[in-house]
Amino acid sequence: MPRGIFLTVTYRPAPRDLRASDADREGIVSLLSEAAADGRLTADEHSERVDRAYSARTLGELAVLTSDLAEPSAQPFRLDTRGPVLGLFGRDRKDGRWIVPASLPVLAVCGEVVLDLREAVLQSQRTIVHATVICATLELIVGEDVSVVHSGTSMLTRQINRTPRPASGTPVIEVRSVAFGGTIRVVSPRPKGRWLGGGRRSVSRGD
Repeated sequence: MPRGIFLTVTYRPAPRDLRASDADREGIVSLLSEAAADGRLTADEHSERVDRAYSARTLGELAVLTSDLAEPSAQPFRLDTRGPVLGLFGRDRKDGRWIVPASLPVLAVCGEVVLDLREAVLQSQRTIVHATVICATLELIVGEDVSVVHSGTSMLTRQINRTPRPASGTPVIEVRSVAFGGTIRVVSPRPKGRWLGGGRRSVSRGD
């Protein structure tokens, strides 16, 4: 590499390396208690896993404690969110405690996709949702301190933003859409979540 030329790489930890919160630990402990109560774990196994849960520092350390006790959709949080969100002639929904990558592809064709971000962990200060919407509905549900802006190309598509304008410096969700027909809607019920790095999140009215 020629002198004076530097490659800048933005480091983002893998989902399993993110720091766990007290709420994450309590969610795992609750599932362990259910498993002990119905006989899936012995008393010794339950005690050992609970000790590991309370000493865990990362989401990955917590996830292995319940991976054999429930399906991924029933886990207290979900780490594998690398694939696209698909609403193809049906409905797909992401909610609860899930890891939102810096770039999230969404495809909705004659169906509906709901992205509930109130309890999600944002891996980046700016998250880009690459949305293709064809005769379908895309709904984003956000908290109070996340800014939502919209760009892209759309025809015969309703764009609804029922969120307050955010304060400066808040995390941003940018929806880059290619849309024909249907609806792209952003709503902000009472706040529930937080973003990676602290602070409550909200939504914007940007366009």
